[in-house]
Amino acid sequence: MKIRRPLGLYVHIPFCKSKCVYCDFYSLPRSEDRMDAYTDALCAHLTETAPFAAAYAVDTVYFGGGTPSYLGEKRLGRILKTIEKRYQVERDAEITFEANPDSVTDRLLHRLKAEGFNRVSLGVQCDNDEILKKLGRPHTYAQAVTAYQRIRKAGFRNVSLDLMYGLPGQSLHDWQETLENVLKLNPEHMSCYGLKVEEGTPLYDVKDFVGLADDDTQADMYMAAVEALRNHGFRQYEISNFCRKGLYSRHNTKYWTGGEYLGFGPSASSDFAGKRFTMVRDLQAYIQGIQTGGNIMEDVQEIPLRERAGEYLMLRLRTTAGILAEEYERTFMLPFKPLEEVLLKHRVYYQTAQGEDGRWYLTPRGFLVSNDIISDLLLAQDDSEPLKRL
Repeated sequence: MKIRRPLGLYVHIPFCKSKCVYCDFYSLPRSEDRMDAYTDALCAHLTETAPFAAAYAVDTVYFGGGTPSYLGEKRLGRILKTIEKRYQVERDAEITFEANPDSVTDRLLHRLKAEGFNRVSLGVQCDNDEILKKLGRPHTYAQAVTAYQRIRKAGFRNVSLDLMYGLPGQSLHDWQETLENVLKLNPEHMSCYGLKVEEGTPLYDVKDFVGLADDDTQADMYMAAVEALRNHGFRQYEISNFCRKGLYSRHNTKYWTGGEYLGFGPSASSDFAGKRFTMVRDLQAYIQGIQTGGNIMEDVQEIPLRERAGEYLMLRLRTTAGILAEEYERTFMLPFKPLEEVLLKHRVYYQTAQGEDGRWYLTPRGFLVSNDIISDLLLAQDDSEPLKRL
């Protein structure tokens, strides 16, 4: 029996009820009139791409956005049916959709559960309605709690909640209370992201006037999250992600561990068959490209081995699994010793550690300065000579 290679599918749903002031993802508010045409284009794109993935087994499918739940159960169900018809989908595949509380209905949940979705990622962000309003979030915390209860009632047993810290007017005490309140819901997975103010967003224009947390306060908030989640039985497996035993995001882990994935929809990225490419960041151009057979891909690249080695360091060190000398040298034919010297230097400051199996990883304190550590590692890698093959 031929063993198929694992593959993740990412489906981008670019529609939102409203645009949050901090969001720089490709998403479009008030574009409901294009949902049907987009669904047609997505299904056509999935169908025409399927033959190239014939040697793969799809073990994760992730509907991200935007707000996938805003697309509605009929369209989401149709897209998933297309995937299941055209691709070899594993029976135990992880199939996730993102949702906002205001677009979660009993009908949507029961329909999607019946269609085969088995994981929900719910955007809560915080428990303070005043802050939610400042962020442009289209829901209250009470709506988030109700949505979570509906998700449970519909039979979903793998639920992730998204939170953010460093928000306008949010204190460390506020954040600790948010964690305490949300943990009472008892989800299987939590993602905790520090607010990043991206140029080009509405928040960027007012960032100096809305009471954002400084770097030291954000660091304190991060450490508070690590401690609170650990005390409630969560395992940290990536800088911003925590899970109950065995319930990590299998799809997102592909991004951090070099797995292959195909992305569909405007702005979606892929790393497949040795090439990396991104879909055009324009909904109408994407739809027209599918309809007319035009080009919808941007930035098609073959990544050199040394650059892949740098990505291995950057992405694996986002995870608590870390990096292994033997794996690095075998895969990239580069010496690990110069990197080990950097890691040893940072171990003095309790920023790195080495497990019994020899893997190096960043500590929670190290995650706070991960950019500096990875920069040091990349400089050491740039100066190293390739190993000689025996």
